[in-house]
Amino acid sequence: MSDLKQKYLGDRAFRQMVLRIAVPVMVQNGITNFVSLLDNIMVGQVGTEPMSGVAIVNQLLFVYSLCIFGGLAGAGIFTAQFYGQEDHEGIRQTFRYKLLTGLLLTAATFAVLLAAGEPLISLYLNESAEGGDLVSTLRFGQSYLRIMLAGLPAFMLAQVYSSTLRECGETLLPMRAGIAAVLVNLVGNWLLIYGHLGLPALGVDGAAIATVISRYVEMAIVMAWTHRHRSRNPWVVGLYRSLHIPAERVKQFFVKGFPLLVNEALWSSGMATLTQCYSMRGLSVVTAQNISSTISNLFNVVFLSMGTAISIIVGQRLGANRLKEARDLARKLIVFSILMSTGTALLLVCAAPFFPRFYQTGEDIRALATQLMIVNAVFMPMNAFTNACYFTLRSGGKTWITFLFDSACLWAISIPIAFILSRYTDMYIVWMVVCVLSSDLLKCALGFHLVRKGVWVKNIVGK
Repeated sequence: MSDLKQKYLGDRAFRQMVLRIAVPVMVQNGITNFVSLLDNIMVGQVGTEPMSGVAIVNQLLFVYSLCIFGGLAGAGIFTAQFYGQEDHEGIRQTFRYKLLTGLLLTAATFAVLLAAGEPLISLYLNESAEGGDLVSTLRFGQSYLRIMLAGLPAFMLAQVYSSTLRECGETLLPMRAGIAAVLVNLVGNWLLIYGHLGLPALGVDGAAIATVISRYVEMAIVMAWTHRHRSRNPWVVGLYRSLHIPAERVKQFFVKGFPLLVNEALWSSGMATLTQCYSMRGLSVVTAQNISSTISNLFNVVFLSMGTAISIIVGQRLGANRLKEARDLARKLIVFSILMSTGTALLLVCAAPFFPRFYQTGEDIRALATQLMIVNAVFMPMNAFTNACYFTLRSGGKTWITFLFDSACLWAISIPIAFILSRYTDMYIVWMVVCVLSSDLLKCALGFHLVRKGVWVKNIVGK
């Protein structure tokens, strides 16, 4: 028994190492999602239509944020391994590649959302027996989107710096910057949504302005700290002397990073497509899903943060050519992630009936949100496993495999199921979600096979 415990759970030193990396990420993401929950509740006090408009726009911006994460992640694989070798010039090159990629993605997002914001929002607005003012929802969504666009450059820069710091083992500073940002966002919401302390009550626009301000606060903190602490971040010396990246490095980063970018773009747009399929059941489903996803995301931070820990811990061992240790740690990290998410899932089941009561909306919407949260909790350990497998495969540079593992399964299986059920049946929305989530059992089997086979155990920086 002790041998099995050591093999799959590790010792106390292992757990302390994992928590030292994962907890700051959990805290940052947890506070961010908690403030998103408060933000959601505050906007929900204004009415169902404003909350639905904001939820739809946030679903569109979710695609952008994951494209940023995907665009940075390819170079980030190299950053973790360069850090394992103490190659500071290599880290500079990955940073520059991230910056240029982020600028291109942000410019493209501006172009798409300015030109096609209205029709994209309208895709989620469908009549149902429950009714709902679709024209007002569209108007609120458009207003919110116009203001939120101003925060995209700050979000991008904050992610470029924070991701690089995390990959170099510095997880506390991004956490502190995130905490400061969400506190600014929370206070800004209180002041600007309702018009306290003599300020105008701006409703949805106030929520957007507060969010944009918080983005720039986070950006300023991570940039200022990084450049002030050059001894702790030697890669920052000469960082902007030039944006030159050797052609061979660009090719390496692109070959590994492009599949991740495509994967995140397809996965996030796939999730937006799933939401659109669910929205065929009416505006009440959009609202209930918004409540459910906002609260569920607060609990999902545990296994999502474990993914970040896996990419850092395993990536650094691979870069240092400690391949056997990387494989051993990956196994323990996957088990640890599943166990933590199981405990979190039980907490979500207990909390599900209570959180929707904070929203000023119909009782039927509250009941539906509760049911959807319980479904999310049931599938949380499975999602933790697939997430851990994804980051394990990615840490060894197997980005094309992760693309097939993640997005291909979503678009080839989950979305067709949702599309058929939403348009050609009258299946209750909760059972529809269960059918869609159950399709990820195939990903579990595939992930188990790939991780066990060890196709990812590889040093990709060549030293």
